[in-house]
Formats: sequence, C-alpha cells, structure tokens
Amino acid sequence: MTANPTHTAIATDIVIVGGGLVGGSLALGLARHGVKSTLVDRLPPAASISPTFDGRASAISASGQTLLAAIGLWPHLAARAQPILDIRVSDGPSLLFLHYDHRDLGEGPLGYMVENRHLREAIAAEITTNSALINVVAPATVRGFHQVADSAVVELADGREITAKLVITAEGKASTLREAAGLRVTGWNYAQTAIVATIAHTAPHNGIAHERFLPAGPFAILPLQGGHRSSLVWTEAQSRAEHYLALCDDRFVSEIAERVGAFLGELSLVGPRFSYPLGLQFAAGYVKGRLVLTGDSAHAIHPIAGQGLNLGLRDVAALVEILVDNVHLGLDPAHPTGLDRYERWRRADNLLMAGVTDILNRLFSNDIAAVRLARDVGLGVINNIAPVKRFFMRHAMGTVGDLPKLMRGVGL
Repeated sequence: MTANPTHTAIATDIVIVGGGLVGGSLALGLARHGVKSTLVDRLPPAASISPTFDGRASAISASGQTLLAAIGLWPHLAARAQPILDIRVSDGPSLLFLHYDHRDLGEGPLGYMVENRHLREAIAAEITTNSALINVVAPATVRGFHQVADSAVVELADGREITAKLVITAEGKASTLREAAGLRVTGWNYAQTAIVATIAHTAPHNGIAHERFLPAGPFAILPLQGGHRSSLVWTEAQSRAEHYLALCDDRFVSEIAERVGAFLGELSLVGPRFSYPLGLQFAAGYVKGRLVLTGDSAHAIHPIAGQGLNLGLRDVAALVEILVDNVHLGLDPAHPTGLDRYERWRRADNLLMAGVTDILNRLFSNDIAAVRLARDVGLGVINNIAPVKRFFMRHAMGTVGDLPKLMRGVGL
C-alpha cells in the first residue's frame, strides 16, 4: 500500500527506513510474530524488483536459510536457490588450495546462492500478503528526524512526518538517519571495484563455489540454479575497472575466460554488467536513543568472504528476537535494556568479520612473492588439518557463535 501524500502525519510503534533485503526481512520477521511496523522506502515497490536494478547474487549461509524459512521467504526461493556443495579457494596459479566439501560435515549444503532479484521479489510478495501488519510508505525520501521524550519523528521530504516509538534504519551505507543522529563511522576505500556479471557455460558447475585470489583482488565464480549459470564477482582496481566495463561483450567474455579457465567450457554473457565500489565502513555505535542501525547502515564490508548479507540477516534475527520479547512483556520497543543488548550482541560479531575481511583482502590482493608463499602455505596447512578445516566450514555455514533463536530454528 502506498501512503497518500495528503496525509501529513502517520503514527506507528516501529518505523523501518529502507525496504531492501535487510529492511524488508526485518518487517516480515516482526509481522510473522504479530508486530506491526511502517516500512519507508525511497523507491516505488516495482522498481527494486526490476532485472536491471540489482545484478548481484548472495551466498546465504545455512543459518541464514533457517531465518528466511522462519519469516516465510524460503518457500518463494527454494526452487530458485542453488545449494553450495563445495567451496574451493586457490591463490592464482599455486598448486596449494583450500577445499570445503559439504560431505565432510554431513549436514546438508554449506549454504545457498540466491539471486538478489529473486529475494527482492519474495520480500515484495510476502509484504503484500502481510499488508495488515506492514504499512508501506513509498516512494518517500527521508529528510531527517528528531527525538522527543517518548517518541521519535521521521521527517519526509514531502512534508509528512511519521511518529514512532522506535526508528530502525536499513538505508544502506549512506544513511541519512545515521548522519542526522551524529553517529560517526570509521572506514576507508579499497580503491577496488566489484564487477558483477552472470555467465552461462556449457559445462556444469556441480554446485561448486570458486574463489581465486588474483593480484587485483578476489575473483569469485558462484553457482546459480540450473547448473549452467554462474554469478561472477570480479574485484578489480578502480583504475582498471572502467576499461573492462567499457569493453564489447565478446572482449569482456574473453577477459572473463582468461580468469575462469576452461573447466566450465564455453562461456557467454547473460544480462547486463554491474559495478560497485568497495570499501569498509563501521558505525561507532548502533543505538542513539530511539534510533537503531542495521545492515549496511551499521557495517559494510568487503565481499571477499560473501558474508555481507549474512551479517545483515543476523542483525534482523537478533532485533526481531529482542523486539518481540519487549512486546510480549509490554515494554516500550525502545526499552534501553533490549537495545543495549542488541548493540553489544551485534557489534562484536560484525566488528570481527569486518576485521577478518579487511585482513584477507589486504593479504591476498597483491603479488609480493614472500606474502604469496606464506598465504599459499597457510591454505595448504588449513586444508590438511581436519578439525581446523571443519571449524572454518562451520563458520562459513554461519553456525558458529552466539546465534539468535530464529537462526537456530528455535521459536520465539
């Protein structure tokens, strides 16, 4: 439902700003447990499900899949998701590598590849189904907000105001509300661009995800549903990325084939190319009074480990658990005990992953002989020590650490 601009005031208990993968999932998680919210997004609902809007595919961890099932999204995605059966990590031409095989754990796939457009379509469909609990205000641009004693007011550019007990921003890296609240961010640009494209190939991928470390950065070949399509995330220096993006299709595919090799057979390009600047960004705090940060508004990391969306989904699961508890206890959604718990819980996990991805990118995005030798030996050692490898496999599956209930298959 699109709000009528002639109505200048909207009252709600919880407002979520940003209707993307994290914000939409959060609204659905709350609705699944009977909690109403208002979802504000700058785009009309149809725009974000266009095939040209988002060409990425996301690696959904096993625990992330459990969450998506719990909030009603997985039935839309199951037939479109590609199970990740193996992960193979290699360093350029080195003979040493790291191989994760799901059979070593005997617990099903390591995760799933899901195209973002399919996830967006699923979220849009479920929001429509849950329209009695999710009020959508879109398109609407947020101008700022202010807080008073017992509520917060979100100010829209068209003059409308939304009064709520709790404001949650899932706007992304350039969060207007985070800036308005004065929450500082620390971060840097990697001088790298992620070139994203989908390819078709004559040989099957067999559910294997490949990550190859090249001097300019990681080159990921990620299996998509159907067996003969893969999503590429090609990390390239910003200074060279525009050159590759400007190539004709034949030349572009030739560059891809040079990096992929021959194991997938003949390659062809499917759909448009996309590019995304890469950097690290981390908010100094996740809570300011009645404002809470989630997803990329709180943390944005390098895609080297495919964990960006999974961190956002952990934010969702943790926040839903805390807010549902507050509602069941009759507490204010912004009760400081719950919000403090959310900040402590999620900042530690997110900060650890930000540090790991930053170190990995710096370690592998170069061609220094001594560093290359050390990292190759490291890959080989981990690959040959079974208990260590199983720990890293469980980490990739998202089953390590203090998981929220919805990611453990436990009801609230």
